[in-house]
Amino acid sequence: MAGGSLLALIDDIASILDDVAAMSKVAAKKTASVLGDDLALNAQQVTGVKADRELPIVWAVAKGSMINKAILVPLALLISAFIPWAITPLLMIGGAYLCYEGFEKIAHKLMPGEHPAEEKPAAAEIKNEADAKKHEKDKVKGAVRTDFILSAEIIVISLGIVSSAPFLNQITVMVLIAVIMTIGVYGLVGAIVKIDDAGLYLSKLSGENSMMKGVRAFGRSIVNLAPWLMKALSVVGTVAMFLVGGSIISHGLPFMHSLIEPLTHGHESWVNTLITGATDLVVGLIVGAAVLALVIIGQKMFGKKS
Repeated sequence: MAGGSLLALIDDIASILDDVAAMSKVAAKKTASVLGDDLALNAQQVTGVKADRELPIVWAVAKGSMINKAILVPLALLISAFIPWAITPLLMIGGAYLCYEGFEKIAHKLMPGEHPAEEKPAAAEIKNEADAKKHEKDKVKGAVRTDFILSAEIIVISLGIVSSAPFLNQITVMVLIAVIMTIGVYGLVGAIVKIDDAGLYLSKLSGENSMMKGVRAFGRSIVNLAPWLMKALSVVGTVAMFLVGGSIISHGLPFMHSLIEPLTHGHESWVNTLITGATDLVVGLIVGAAVLALVIIGQKMFGKKS
């Protein structure tokens, strides 16, 4: 009897683990696009800091991301259990904020005059240790704030996949996704921001044979490519804000489905993906411009606050 019960328990555990693995695989696939946006956005956030402070900042943001997910996972489960109708409005608020942040970055570069966000000092303008610490603190705060919204989308997508599963399975899958996504994103971000140091190391290796000469040439190429990579990530990160934010807004507005469906009807899947992405980008730009205008009007009416 005892042996049979033990075997039954092991079978139940194996069945649960199998279900968790299957749902985790589906959730990982569904959230892969958000992972790409998260990677670009967070790599962008650590540009403009001293080389020896890049990894500490990535680590600080990674810890903030884990705290975000430690808040979001139980919160999502509670909201799903008691007020499931609130998930979409909350996500749309977060999406609108992402669009606002993206458009505000463009406004600072292209439009003269004041804008609601405080201008951050460039690395070259940092004169003392106090300014450097404030600059780092602002970088971390902005990255963690943006991560909160992207993490919320990851958690909600995962919740939608496991919503019909037993409660224990829901918790297990969502915790696994939260941990894997955080390690994956910030591990890659750390590698990206230190790629120039790796190239510099390779370029200084000694040896006169053809292989070592090739390795040094490869290292110099990485050093030359790194600034362009970071600039590209900065652009991709801003575009990602509009794509993610616009996607959240589009999915939350029922009439958007009827507008997009005729455009995607009868095309190949990759064409539909491009059409949907372009639509999300346009929606993101429009929402970002509208929110920025409202913020500027509000500040003029009620006075600008630091």
